[in-house]
Amino acid sequence: MGTFLFNEIVFGPVKSRRLGVSLGINLLPLDSKLCNFSCIYCECGFTEKILENESQKMPSAEDVHTKLENTLRAYKSSHKKIDTITFAGNGEPTLNPSFAEIVEDTVKLRNELMPETKIAVLSNASLIFRKDVKNALLKVDYNILKLDSSDEETIKKINCPAGNFSLSKLIEGLFDFKENLTIQTLFIKGNFNGFYFDNTSESEIEGWLLILKKVLPKLVMVYTIDRDTPVHSLEKVSRQKLDEIAVRVEQLGIPVTVSG
Repeated sequence: MGTFLFNEIVFGPVKSRRLGVSLGINLLPLDSKLCNFSCIYCECGFTEKILENESQKMPSAEDVHTKLENTLRAYKSSHKKIDTITFAGNGEPTLNPSFAEIVEDTVKLRNELMPETKIAVLSNASLIFRKDVKNALLKVDYNILKLDSSDEETIKKINCPAGNFSLSKLIEGLFDFKENLTIQTLFIKGNFNGFYFDNTSESEIEGWLLILKKVLPKLVMVYTIDRDTPVHSLEKVSRQKLDEIAVRVEQLGIPVTVSG
């Protein structure tokens, strides 16, 4: 299956299943993916490199400011609505060394030009332990952090994190966000490198619900694959199954959205 990269700093807006009319911001290189995860379902493909003297290829805070301000002014003058400004793009946005500065500047531009527009960050949560990253995430409306399984080995097979990944450490970091946390979980089945996975199994769901009960996010986003992925054997989870999972989240008193 084919995958693609975003070749602009500010792209869209696009119609997002979860975020409405979303204007994207790509803080990574425009010609390659840069991430410390290599999720087998990523629309940008597998990760070929992680952060290694790549800062000179990333958009600067000045570049982002100029592109975003021009775009927002153009949309404001034409009376077009943008629901969400979303940090996404070609990998993990928090890897950009100017991430905190860019978020703060984006909040100011939003407040000045489109105060009703929300700001979201899609992140794999790997750098939430850095003070500058955490403080920046606390300033946005939707701090959307990935938690694709309650099993550490499943996460390593699906998300393929670089370095020494620890699920218990991740949970500890998520807990620190208190009520300003949105959890996103992508449910899939399939085979990869001889490993079969199904994060909709009862044991997986029970463990995942226990984590949600502990970290108490303000919102959970439940979804499945909808675009091309680098692995052919992945299976999309049915809308019925996603709805069943969502009901169990609601029973914990946590709001949930479903994208099938």
